[in-house]
Parts: sequence; structure tokens; C-alpha cells
Amino acid sequence: MVKRKNILKIAIDSPAAAGAGTLAKAISKHYNLFYLDTGKIYRFIAYNKIKNPRKFNQKFIKSKIKSLRIKDLSNKALLTDEVGMEASKIAKNKTIRKIVHSFQVNIAYNPPKKYRGSCLDGRDITYNIIPDANFKFYVTANIKTRALRRYRELKLLNNKISYSEVLKSIKKRDKSDFKRKISPLKKTKDSLLINTTNLNKRSCFLKIKKIIDRKINN
Repeated sequence: MVKRKNILKIAIDSPAAAGAGTLAKAISKHYNLFYLDTGKIYRFIAYNKIKNPRKFNQKFIKSKIKSLRIKDLSNKALLTDEVGMEASKIAKNKTIRKIVHSFQVNIAYNPPKKYRGSCLDGRDITYNIIPDANFKFYVTANIKTRALRRYRELKLLNNKISYSEVLKSIKKRDKSDFKRKISPLKKTKDSLLINTTNLNKRSCFLKIKKIIDRKINN
């Protein structure tokens, strides 16, 4: 694999609905980085599994990943709770992770030339996908805050969904992400902790921007 030299690489890990995606997008836009929400890839695979259960196999997955366009990950149907839970199950599959891993690493180290570098967020980015990232962050928030954020997001897709359902789902997702044997969610020693519980989007962005600017401007 060809790796671009002297690019800025930012790795972000976080539990579900901690605000990492919104933060990563803002950072990517400000520093002209290619952004990838790696969790959406597993949601994309899960969505296709739900739609095509009989076709779902290794060959099918490879063909979907090979033809994957970044805009495919913006499909709102990927945000449903059903897709999220299926994605959590799929993420435990060693074969699927290997296929997705190659896709993620290639984007991280070889983003399109018009970008200054890359910014990826997910569950194992800091230690598995970009272990030599220039900046590593672990973004989190208390579980009730995260559930409320996800509830508001899902409410736009499903008026019948309740906060208690979402909270239960987030707890279940956390257990799956933290306890899985393959690439579990964890904070590495060299990752900076960013707790977004009592911070708005702007405050989170400025906090990380200050950290990045301090290093790249020296």
C-alpha cells in the first residue's frame, strides 16, 4: 500500500453517541482532512445484510466494500437501532473486520491529495488503524447524555421510539463494544480524554483545536 508522507493523521475512539462524529467532522473541515466515520462502514454492511440476508457472505461483503463510496455512508437508514445492533454483532466477526481494516488503513494513510491528511473516528482507531497518529483522542460522555443525544437523532426517523428504549440499546451497545474479544473499545495511554457531557459542540471543537494548534504551530 502506498502511504502519503508528511500528512496529518488524527485518530478518535469513543462509545456510541458521545459526539465524536460531530467533533471529527468539524476538525476535518477546519484542517482540510479527509474524514471517515468507521462505524458507518459496519452499519453499511449490517444494512446490506438486513436487506439481502440470503446473499450475505464473504464475497458479497468484499464486493460491497470495493464499490463503497463515502456518500453511501450518509444514508439515514444506517442510523436505525436495528442496523446499529446488527452492526455491533458484525463488528465481532474476525473475517469482516479484516476486510474493513484494509479499507480503513488505506484511507488513513492515503487520503485524496487535495486533503492535508485524514481524521478517523471509531472504536479501535488509536491502537489498531492509526497507531502512529499525530493526535489521539478518546471522546466520551455519561451514558444518560449519550442516550438523550441518540434519542433526539432517532426521533427524527421514528416518532414512536422512546428514550428508555434508546438508553437500553446504548447500554447493550457499550457492553458489546467494551467486552468483545476482537478490537474492543478502550482508551489507550497516549490518547487524550475529552469528556463532552457538559460541553457544547463549539466548546469541544475549540478544546481540541487548541491542543492541535499548540503542537503543529511550534
